[in-house]
Amino acid sequence: MKSIKRSDRSVLSLSGEDRFSFLQGLVSNDVTHADGSRAVYAALLTPQGKFLADFFIVGDGERLLLDCPAADAESLLKKLNMFKLRAKVTLENLGDTVHVFALFGSDALSTFDLGQGQQLLNDGIIVYADPRLAEAGARAFVPAAADPKALDGEEASEEEYHRHRIALGLPEAPTDLIADKSILLESGFDELHGVDWKKGCYMGQELTARTKYRGLIKKRLVPVSFEGGPIAPGAAITLDGKNVGEVRSVSNAGGIAMLRLEAIRAGAPLDIDGNIAHAHVPDWMVIPDVETAD
Repeated sequence: MKSIKRSDRSVLSLSGEDRFSFLQGLVSNDVTHADGSRAVYAALLTPQGKFLADFFIVGDGERLLLDCPAADAESLLKKLNMFKLRAKVTLENLGDTVHVFALFGSDALSTFDLGQGQQLLNDGIIVYADPRLAEAGARAFVPAAADPKALDGEEASEEEYHRHRIALGLPEAPTDLIADKSILLESGFDELHGVDWKKGCYMGQELTARTKYRGLIKKRLVPVSFEGGPIAPGAAITLDGKNVGEVRSVSNAGGIAMLRLEAIRAGAPLDIDGNIAHAHVPDWMVIPDVETAD
């Protein structure tokens, strides 16, 4: 198992008797499942159904902990406070007091006998299975005063971690998931267990549900491999001279790209600034065989 301290992640705390009902009306997944037995992956959307932020929600006694991008932490905290109104909820950015670790490798889950759940280790360390995909491994909250060696993992580099998650097709904000632009179903949230279709209303729910049931998706985030390079994030992708997408994340000879479905279905080599690229659809991803009418 390999482990890496994710210095680009932060932790928000929600405490108070209304913490579940408050968050339940805002995010895409069922918060009640974050009851201390397992984590939940969810997103906060605009009223128009566009992506604002994503995070993992973990129950820890009388509080909920949100593992989110550090770059989004303060703006997310501000947005949540704006929606708080009279709800009995206290929100706090734990900043440097709790660190986020990613644990990956074939034995990441078995090392802590996690299954799809979570465990409390010594010194307040919480380890939980990544709820998106078993192959993703696990994540951990480690208090600043605790010894991260308790995770018993071989230290990994940022490059190793991103190569791992890009190969699996797991998007990350802000590179792959763009605020006020990305749509959940283009970004894998359905297959990656980030949406609960039975939970009821939340902000942006109407457009998200309509997109699913009317089959309105025309693009998807997928892993791509490059021949040649280097390839820069944001580079245009073409097929037969037609623009069919753009590169988002990049790691060595691979990356994640937003591609039109017809380009994915074609299975043909793609062009990025004169370099050949290939799309790879992960086993977990569902690409419809034919275009669905609006």
